Amino acid sequence: MADVDTEKDPEKDTKKRWIGAEHPRYKWVALSNTTLGMLIATINSSIVLISLPAIFNGIHLNPLEPGNVSYLLWMLMGYMLVTAVLVVTLGRLGDIWGRVRIYNAGFLIFTVTSVILSLDPMGGGGGALWLIGWRVVQAVGGAMLMANSAAIITDAFPARQRGMALGVNMVAAIAGSFIGLVLGGVLAEWNWRSIFWVNVPIGIIGTVWAYRSLHETGVRRPGKIDWWGNVTFAVGLTALLAGITYGIQPYGGHTMGWTNPWVLTGLIGGAAVLVAFCVIETRVAEPMFPLRLFRDPVFAGGNLATLLGSIARGGLQFMLIVWLQGIWLPLHGYEYEQTPLWAGIYLVPLTVGFLAAGPIAGHLSDRFGARMFAAGGLVVMAASFAGLLALPTDFGYAWFALLVFLNGLGGGLFAAPNTALVMSSVPAADRGAASGMRATFQNAGMVLSIGVFFSLMVAGLAGSLPQTLNDGLTGQGVSAADAHAVAQLPPVGTLFAAFLGYNPIHELLGPQVLSGLPASNAQTLTGREFFPHLISGPFHDGLMVVFSLAIAMSLVAALASLLRGRRTGTVDDGPDSAATTAPAGDAAVSRGAA
Repeated sequence: MADVDTEKDPEKDTKKRWIGAEHPRYKWVALSNTTLGMLIATINSSIVLISLPAIFNGIHLNPLEPGNVSYLLWMLMGYMLVTAVLVVTLGRLGDIWGRVRIYNAGFLIFTVTSVILSLDPMGGGGGALWLIGWRVVQAVGGAMLMANSAAIITDAFPARQRGMALGVNMVAAIAGSFIGLVLGGVLAEWNWRSIFWVNVPIGIIGTVWAYRSLHETGVRRPGKIDWWGNVTFAVGLTALLAGITYGIQPYGGHTMGWTNPWVLTGLIGGAAVLVAFCVIETRVAEPMFPLRLFRDPVFAGGNLATLLGSIARGGLQFMLIVWLQGIWLPLHGYEYEQTPLWAGIYLVPLTVGFLAAGPIAGHLSDRFGARMFAAGGLVVMAASFAGLLALPTDFGYAWFALLVFLNGLGGGLFAAPNTALVMSSVPAADRGAASGMRATFQNAGMVLSIGVFFSLMVAGLAGSLPQTLNDGLTGQGVSAADAHAVAQLPPVGTLFAAFLGYNPIHELLGPQVLSGLPASNAQTLTGREFFPHLISGPFHDGLMVVFSLAIAMSLVAALASLLRGRRTGTVDDGPDSAATTAPAGDAAVSRGAA
């Protein structure tokens, strides 16, 4: 009878098989769409990062004025903070309501908010609040994409190809953060609103494509939403990360705000609420954050490696931008206004390293095992950090390009195998939650990296920068009172000036002081070389601390990647899962084709 029906309407049957999840090409459709989703979500975070000077000029707001620093920080970190808070919840909702349904809604939200962001009708503080608020909404869409893309791929691909597929997806996600640097630099030169317009056509295509082609192929488990768990997790993590965000701002005469009562309340209170969250999750029948998954050393070690690797990688990204924009590029003839664009261009080898290693590592880990690739990638990253420590502040670019390429190569070797280990160590019904948990550690690591590494850098600068600034300014005829006033300003202002591509000395002294100096002295002070030479010594001192910590984090993460599971059982319930009874973690990843 089935043959008769097919014979009656072969075109209809062929179309059904083509768009259906059972079609052999469906897995490639799922990979292509989810990779596009991850790419647009991660490009969006860094495209704003590199375009901040153009954005604030466009809304007529000086981000370096003390009252506007909060706008700057929330524009910089709000998107990452919200995605870190929501990805677990949205991954769990994907397990309950359908991963494709949540993912598709994320694409739609992301696209609509891109249009709204580009139409910001206000200026000044109101314009900044418009952008921050709608970026928060956009982050909800981005979190929907991030939380469910890896789970959709894991559902669609057989065990023997999963590492390769996750590798393509993860490398797109990581490379997107660096592609955004170049793209933002180019677009911001034309019009600051264009950094949001660029998302619209891609978002429309991706949304329509997702709704027409993606299908639920995973296990859906009806359940209740863990409201207490969701609330305590969101409140606790938001308070903790917000406390870290404000901790790098000056307070009460101190260079940083770690003694600020509000910061301490956020840190201590947030940690206490997260402890309460963990207690709640052990007592509810259907937790949003299944802590039992951490009993598997592979899952626990993989997520620890994700967190530490993300902190180290985020620290590298921010420090290299400061290094290039504040010191190296001005010393090599680039105007401060041009440095954001060229910093992105000179970091291209980092992206190339990711793109070269990621898919290859995913494919090879499917055949030879994921652990050694994940751990080896982190060791390569640690070696590249050590090489960067050995570079002088005014380095030769060939050596710099080689070292950042190696760092990208190490990150690419790590990303796909680590993701495959994490995702294949959990039961199929928990993949949405597991994908969200992994994304939480990755996104939280990026937010933590700003707090950790900026704090370390500011602490390093605080010891020597004031005296260096005072001596350098008085040597060019600036009065002792004016030089002392500038030298006592919090180093975070100087750091942000370099980070944003501003001429720091011009901003710190102001036109009134500069107009009272001899023309040659004023020209020297605001020229391309005075500030880079002035800050290079203190900056290198801070860089030693920052990269030393990054080396330690990378090596600890490498050890965590080598942890093996203690239980056995079927860890893959997806396609081609016949040969998946093996130690948890490598099963379905490294031996699926056996």
